[in-house]
Amino acid sequence: MTRIETPRLVLRRWREEDVEPFAALNADPEVMRWIGDGSVRDTADTLAFVQRIERQWETEGFGLFALEVRESGEFAGFAGLAVPHFLPAVMPAVEAGWRLDRRFWGRGLATEAARASVAFGFRECGLPELLSLVQAGNTASANVARKLGMAVSRELVSAAAPERTVHVYALSAVEYATRGPAG
Repeated sequence: MTRIETPRLVLRRWREEDVEPFAALNADPEVMRWIGDGSVRDTADTLAFVQRIERQWETEGFGLFALEVRESGEFAGFAGLAVPHFLPAVMPAVEAGWRLDRRFWGRGLATEAARASVAFGFRECGLPELLSLVQAGNTASANVARKLGMAVSRELVSAAAPERTVHVYALSAVEYATRGPAG
């Protein structure tokens, strides 16, 4: 079972008890504002998403980690690696992504979790490149991507949300190995 500990977080596989707090996170319009077309998700959608995450772990050997705050044990969201089938223009690819409950915003936890995920992707999975897909206007996620050492490689429009521009941030394994994890 894959588990990563950072100074403030535990990145781990999903548990049944994660679904309820994750559904609450996915039902928050402010959290979902920059995800897809901005629609919130219900409990059934959330459960289906967690099941897809777990299937990806089994088939790919990587996936999105549930985030747990070390000090309190609270569920904080997710970070990790996913295949972005929803944006065929970038395929084949692996995305480093994150989504945190609003209660945990502004503390650097997304960056901490994303750094651990990127290190896992390059060091443990041997991936040649990682992307982060950030909608134009989502300055918080753009800042995280830049802190990871990523740079915008192109802009696209998603079929799922054609009115929204997506910035494709990229970081190669060679860049990561040369520079090390961004500060």
